[in-house]
Amino acid sequence: MNVLTFVKLFLLCTLAVLSRADIGEEDDVLVLKKSNFEEALKAHPNILVEFYAPWCGHCKALVPEYAKAASMLKAEGSEIRLAKVDATEEADLAQEYGVRGYPTIKFFKGGDKESPKEYSAGRQADDIVNWLKKRTGPAATTLGEVAEAESMIAHNEVAVIGFFKDVESEGAKAFLNAAEAVDDVPFGITSNDAVYSKFEVSKDGVVLFKKFDEGRNTFDGELSKADLLAFIKANQLPLVIEFTEQTAPKIFGGEIKSHILMFVPKAADDFADKMVEFKKASEGFKGKILFIFIDSEVDDNQRILEFFGLKKEECPAIRLITLEDEMTKYRPESEAITADNIVAFCTLFTEGKLKPHLMSQDIPEDWDKNPVRVLVGKNFEEVVFDSKKNVFVEFYAPWCGHCKQLDPIWTKLGEKYQDSADIVVAKMDSTANEIETVKVHSFPTLKFFPAGDEHKVVDYNGERTLEGFTKFLESGGKDGGAPAGEEGEEDDGIDVSTPLGLETGSSGDVGQADRLP
Repeated sequence: MNVLTFVKLFLLCTLAVLSRADIGEEDDVLVLKKSNFEEALKAHPNILVEFYAPWCGHCKALVPEYAKAASMLKAEGSEIRLAKVDATEEADLAQEYGVRGYPTIKFFKGGDKESPKEYSAGRQADDIVNWLKKRTGPAATTLGEVAEAESMIAHNEVAVIGFFKDVESEGAKAFLNAAEAVDDVPFGITSNDAVYSKFEVSKDGVVLFKKFDEGRNTFDGELSKADLLAFIKANQLPLVIEFTEQTAPKIFGGEIKSHILMFVPKAADDFADKMVEFKKASEGFKGKILFIFIDSEVDDNQRILEFFGLKKEECPAIRLITLEDEMTKYRPESEAITADNIVAFCTLFTEGKLKPHLMSQDIPEDWDKNPVRVLVGKNFEEVVFDSKKNVFVEFYAPWCGHCKQLDPIWTKLGEKYQDSADIVVAKMDSTANEIETVKVHSFPTLKFFPAGDEHKVVDYNGERTLEGFTKFLESGGKDGGAPAGEEGEEDDGIDVSTPLGLETGSSGDVGQADRLP
């Protein structure tokens, strides 16, 4: 080998080493950039990547749990690594992977960078570790010794163990199929007699162990995937769960989409009494309605109260909400928080006998005196469905930054058409007023109600400029509009599809957008 060839090889090797060394670490979490991203995927085939923004509150809250999860895996000698990307600095990388909210967390398995899996579990270290192990290992861990089963139960809030003498039986196969479908709970399987004896299991079956409520639940039914999943869904959360940033993903990510909420100050003298009544009522609706309590004194929860039209002086209070395709809120007739009242309220709901609770402010005396008309729930339909008027409405939230930016333009639009005989520019505070015929999913939302008796609704999807609005109105709602319900331009305002303000999965605070707390 001549000297020139040796020097070239030496330089190439040095550059390769430097490239690998460029992947820094903070608290066992890899720090990735566009320049070292592919190198990291090659070096660590199974890697969970958090795209974050330094100013994002949810990202800051995740930091200690994310680092703890990384350290747990490292201590176990796992090949799985956790990494993070500052999406505000690495905008190209964030755009490449479709990052629209912070934090966004994606799992790159086997070095595959084309189709990473969205992280879909909770934001505590155990949730993260369990989810990753499910994605990289067997659906259920084989428990050959009592100590292994005890360890699984001791180290997890919830654990599900299948007891099967024949792990090839149809029941065991159904159990493993169910295990494949659940990301946030660890599963174990055993045929060991000593494990059966230790946990007083006399025949094949499934037991869910948990560190709350009754401590364990034994499955009683046909061993099918569907029935096992229903059993786990009904028992994996406490009868009553507090809403916090940590529990939010479990609350919204679960299968139970009907939630009853008790807003109550935890510091109140009668807090314990209220909780006794609330928990007592919950027992009859297990698996049907999720019972959640929210500390009404916490600053971060004030917008949640606002969403339900409540002030903290009005608490304790009860509300119920469904999170299906359309969110619907219900309010009990009696404000007294007793088990009997709550049971009666929930029973009417499950029987389909409740009418939705729609908030409305009183009609302001000067609602039609300014260029932009002020709408509330009580005058909305009378104004927007006037057959002789074309009505353009902004649905806003007082605290929404995008709404505040739009306000001067919307005022100019109102002034432009103030003397029009058939065009009305209006606005409605959707945090205090709700309409059965119009569902608002983001702020600001702009909708056009053309004249006529058909009660048509057209979504505005054009530029939010005076010129854009003018073209839209002069064209009768055609230039920049799309019929309500059709896909249009992506709204860049606040998404209220998750009413308590946290995304159920990977997204939290949205970049350049306002969002509930």
